[in-house]
Amino acid sequence: MKYIPVILLLLITYPLMGQDTIMSLWPKDRIPNRIESDEKEEHKRNGILRISAVQEPTIEVYLPAKSNANGKAMLIFPGGGYGMLAYDWEGIDIAKFLNGKGIAGIVVKYRLPSSKSQKDKHHVPLIDAQRALRLVRSKAESFHIDADKIGILGFSAGGHLASTLGTHFEEKVYEPIDTVDQQSARPNFMALGYPVISFGEMTHGGSKKNLIGENPNMEMVDYFSNEKQVSENTPPTFLFHASDDTAVPVENSLLFYQALKDRGVSATMHIYPKGGHGFSLARKDAHLMGWTERMFEWMESLD
Repeated sequence: MKYIPVILLLLITYPLMGQDTIMSLWPKDRIPNRIESDEKEEHKRNGILRISAVQEPTIEVYLPAKSNANGKAMLIFPGGGYGMLAYDWEGIDIAKFLNGKGIAGIVVKYRLPSSKSQKDKHHVPLIDAQRALRLVRSKAESFHIDADKIGILGFSAGGHLASTLGTHFEEKVYEPIDTVDQQSARPNFMALGYPVISFGEMTHGGSKKNLIGENPNMEMVDYFSNEKQVSENTPPTFLFHASDDTAVPVENSLLFYQALKDRGVSATMHIYPKGGHGFSLARKDAHLMGWTERMFEWMESLD
């Protein structure tokens, strides 16, 4: 029995080594734009863990061993058309994969637009994205990461949210509530996988409808068409997409790449002939899976 306190001490002292830590984005009862409702968060697994009706947004932190850490971190935004989150497929699995390269992987469980539990629902995902970046930056020392080497990685609609953060990080979309909100919300770099970018002709209809409704005005369409929101301060960007994507046309990535190029922002793009949509790590496709190594090479080139 005398050894039990020592074991407990070790568990308390090293809670992050090889394990995940889940942290709420917001203090209890201070979640911006929240409306009290009977809506409940749902978790369903059918090959992929799908989370919908998110009520308490969180970050789930996966850290590499301290001796392997290179100081970089990536916040990961899973896709799901702003209707659900493909949470393990485009979240947890990605975070664990990043750990193998010494990179902290941080999965963002962001709120999805809901008129029932939110006001001004179109701003809610961006509100959570800004807060997540600021929270991670505020925890840089305890996560053993460099506060100036924090990037974002988004897939599909999560890529739309990531590109929204990368182009709207300076905008005040919620009232600051604590010292975390004194941190910058600008990502240092951005990777986008088969992303929804435009809400114009080449958009993904479900993502657009879920975020801004069936009949949005042109001002809102332009605001969330992120190829129109790129500035000289948009972070360096890595894009990957498949030409045969019938859900989110490859033109989304092409439009964003052109906008970045036109404004002098460093951009790298890999377009694959086949792969469809939602391929995640593509571990069963010897050619397509190469996007991960290309991304790691690109990240190293930023140093």
